[in-house]
Amino acid sequence: MKYLHTMIRVSDVDATLRFFGLLGLKELRRFDNEAGRFTLIFLAAPGDEGAQVELTHNWDEGGYGGGRNFGHLAYAVEDIYAACARLAEGGVTINRPPRDGRMAFVKSPDGISIELLQAGPALAPAEPWASAPNIGSW
Repeated sequence: MKYLHTMIRVSDVDATLRFFGLLGLKELRRFDNEAGRFTLIFLAAPGDEGAQVELTHNWDEGGYGGGRNFGHLAYAVEDIYAACARLAEGGVTINRPPRDGRMAFVKSPDGISIELLQAGPALAPAEPWASAPNIGSW
């Protein structure tokens, strides 16, 4: 398993980039999704590009309250199906199953979302995951 990033939702991209710039973080990459109406911006401290912060800006969002701006932790795993099976066997609810062989979401006992991403190319869809429904929000 490899730590990838922590995601936070932001309302004001420019102000947030100025803040993280003052901390010394640099923008690594940016992805605008017109259809989903969001932007993802990945930042890291120079020389520590493996520990990233993902800024998620939902274009139509008017602000966040109640801690909703903290998104999730993300980890790459060698086999997303095996990781989800191990977690499910341990009593963890798979909120967003890895139907696509690429991504899943689980929650910690305290409700923190954890994103699991398949290291390398997505695995072929496989049961029981391919037809599994989402359990809750992530």
